[in-house]
Amino acid sequence: MSAATLARPRYVPVADHGLLVEFASEISDEASDVVLGAVRAIDAADIDGLLEIVPAFVNLLVVFDPLVADHEVMRRAVEDALAGASPAQPDATERVVEVCYHPSLGTDLSAVADRTGHSVEAVVAMHLAGEYRLCMYGFSPGYAYLSGVPAEIQVPRKQVAVRDVPAASVIIAGPQCLVTTLTMPTGWSVLGRSPTPILQDDPDDPVRFDLGDRVRFVQIDLASFERADAR
Repeated sequence: MSAATLARPRYVPVADHGLLVEFASEISDEASDVVLGAVRAIDAADIDGLLEIVPAFVNLLVVFDPLVADHEVMRRAVEDALAGASPAQPDATERVVEVCYHPSLGTDLSAVADRTGHSVEAVVAMHLAGEYRLCMYGFSPGYAYLSGVPAEIQVPRKQVAVRDVPAASVIIAGPQCLVTTLTMPTGWSVLGRSPTPILQDDPDDPVRFDLGDRVRFVQIDLASFERADAR
């Protein structure tokens, strides 16, 4: 267990109906394995009053009915459930996502290159070489947060968010990467755009990815992007 992964979970009350369970302080595959293993263990425990388990990169939120349980009752139940838990090694499916890094779409490529001391071509090559894994959903529908951005091209969020960043933008911040599904502001760096649909017209399977899936980015040229985007 790395120093970034806590020896014991930390429990933090949230409002009157939530319990945040923290397992690590840094994003990593190891932390994600611990979180996913905890989700399975808590779900299998059939805890009275449990409404929902929301996993994230290094923690999870237990949502419960405050008329049935309180924070202390839920904490003890979760501790019991986690007593025999082990990190999950999911049978990850590889998902392929196309991305076009043309300067007209990857509007922050040059800035990322300048900040990291690499050429634009090197930034693209390193982004393509990243080992990406879906660790959580959040913020907006279909926002699938991936870990795995190579350390050489990790850049922090911008100090001021940019408005009207198009849907389907491939964006990074620190070790995180995602493909946006809505046009909205973001402080993340835009490397390109993808014609690969993330949201699916299927109520039983609305999003392309599952937790733990591996994602591989494949480069396409502008003409291919425009043809795919027009479909």
